[in-house]
Amino acid sequence: MNDDGNLRVKRLGLTDYAPALEAMKRFTALRDAETPDEIWLLEHPSVFTLGLAGNPAHLLQNPAGIPLARIDRGGQITYHGPGQLVAYLLVDLTRRRIKVREFVHLMEESVIATLAEYGLQAERKRGAPGVYIDGAKIGALGLRVRNGRSYHGLALNVNVDLTPFSWINPCGYAGLKSTRLTDFGIHDDVDAVGSRLLGHLQRLLPPLAVTTMEAA
Repeated sequence: MNDDGNLRVKRLGLTDYAPALEAMKRFTALRDAETPDEIWLLEHPSVFTLGLAGNPAHLLQNPAGIPLARIDRGGQITYHGPGQLVAYLLVDLTRRRIKVREFVHLMEESVIATLAEYGLQAERKRGAPGVYIDGAKIGALGLRVRNGRSYHGLALNVNVDLTPFSWINPCGYAGLKSTRLTDFGIHDDVDAVGSRLLGHLQRLLPPLAVTTMEAA
């Protein structure tokens, strides 16, 4: 775990989805005005997640019997699995004076900047949050904000098996193609890509608006 006093970074490796979600919710519920923000970098075993207003009909088939988790973020259905970098952003948006829409833009920008380091030109798509290369989705976003504090975050496809994405309408869009870094000849592992992404997240996050006490 890295800790600069105001932002802690935890590298959690392969972590089951349900306990990670409960840990995020517990952290957010118990934090106070002096709690340092945290970024968690991890991977999940195979799981489909469905957002608050998600339509289960977007799960078209499930021949592998992958678990489906109904969760409290926005958005529709997506897939997580080994080889996909997940970054959970436990950030006090009020303290950093950043609005939710600006925070979403920041997350997208961090992925775009990371991909640019690999010589890849990625872009946003109007009305469809996430990051795309030539129309194929490589990065997904999902967020929940309570009392001005965020949890959930983003996912970036590194070397994940894309097959389960063909069993869903990713993020509710029929026929949306998914892609990954290995499709472009990039063979860095999840940890290496995570370090690059982390650097951009730390660079783009606004500074604290108030001075916080050092965590015990």
